[in-house]
Amino acid sequence: MEINTTTTSRIRVANLNDIDRLGARTIRVHNTEVALFRLSDGSVRALENRCPHKGGRLSEGMICGSAVHCPLHDWKIDLSTGQVREPDTGCVTAYPTEIDHENEAVYIII
Repeated sequence: MEINTTTTSRIRVANLNDIDRLGARTIRVHNTEVALFRLSDGSVRALENRCPHKGGRLSEGMICGSAVHCPLHDWKIDLSTGQVREPDTGCVTAYPTEIDHENEAVYIII
């Protein structure tokens, strides 16, 4: 997905209560499937929902601290940066998120 860096959009993608703590939810943004992850501290992270190794759906992986483990081959991917931590290298697109606590709305910035 090509993102124009001169123009950004703030897109409402979910209600905070729709995502369980330590759970995930998938959405589609501009033909890209994105996984929303809610961490134990209540924050939300967003990653392209495709492991760079074999295309595993990251939304089906297990959250451990600030990383998600791909369900296919246990690749550990940083939820803030999209960088693979182990066992190899690679990355997926990470999207900035915002939470409007007054309205319980979750936004991604693209």
